Amino acid sequence: MTLMKTFSGALVAAALTTGTAYAQDPTFFRIGTGSAGGTYFPIGGTIANGISAPPGSRPCDEGGQCGVPGLIAIAQSTTASVFNNTAVENGELEAGLAAADVTRSMYLGEGKFEGKPHPKLRVVANLFPEDLHLVLPKGSSIGGLGDLKDKRVGIAQAGSGTQVAVLQMLDAWGVTRDNMDEAELNNSQSAERLADGQIDAYFYAAGWPVSAMVQLATTKGMELHSFSDEDLAKINEIIPAYIPSAIPAGVYEGVDYEVKTPAVSALLVVSSDLSDELVYGITEAMWNDNTRKLLDNGHAKGKQITPDTALDGIAALGVPLHPGAEKFYKDAGLLQ
Repeated sequence: MTLMKTFSGALVAAALTTGTAYAQDPTFFRIGTGSAGGTYFPIGGTIANGISAPPGSRPCDEGGQCGVPGLIAIAQSTTASVFNNTAVENGELEAGLAAADVTRSMYLGEGKFEGKPHPKLRVVANLFPEDLHLVLPKGSSIGGLGDLKDKRVGIAQAGSGTQVAVLQMLDAWGVTRDNMDEAELNNSQSAERLADGQIDAYFYAAGWPVSAMVQLATTKGMELHSFSDEDLAKINEIIPAYIPSAIPAGVYEGVDYEVKTPAVSALLVVSSDLSDELVYGITEAMWNDNTRKLLDNGHAKGKQITPDTALDGIAALGVPLHPGAEKFYKDAGLLQ
């Protein structure tokens, strides 16, 4: 940790000394992601790479980085949505990846966050759909969420959007912390516990394929619960941000059937405290040709992150775009 702080301090000092006009803004740009075994972390790392252009680096037109001049972005592993939004609100992170439903609730101070609004949250882009994975041991199945009563269930880690949503869903089927043996674990830990027989099922919302599940599927094997159309409709009524989706057959070894499941959008969120100029530059860098190549050649979900879908659902979400991002989209002809 001391070495990281020293290294980070040296980078910031270098940026302040040799950077361009952007170097006087927060040049060390921290993006909160999720656990290393999930999707937020690799996607956040790709975005960080795309928007960075450290002081002294070769210009974009000479084969260098094509990000914001003087900006050094880094993806930090966190407990995901709730933590990221809180840290962005408090100025502990400059940006974060977060689920749309949690971001709306936190911005407005609704539901679990009643009376605790996060008014500084601003959206830069809709990124990709996060499909809810309900993972079961190989050869097992359940009829519905009610069957998880009295079971050992991984409900994702505290501070994650998955946990907030899953507890709402389970409650509608009469399953609560009082009648299940819940485990608050990240995705990698959940996969390990399931493989060892220590839990009976676990939930994780992420863009497929999820690396920890790829490993689980190829070693111990696993099943994914496919929700009925009636259950998907019920979940959508409980949490409107979760819409019916599907994980195609063959995404994970041995799961050779389509999995019907609810999904929620992942967003890139920043603070209203960031300057319009900086956020305009970050948004512009996200959608340049260089970042496009990085997204296409990185995690499989990267291909679904496009400027054409960047504003999907944002108008109805109730969380404002950052003015810098809004100006870019208007200049690019993507927003009226």
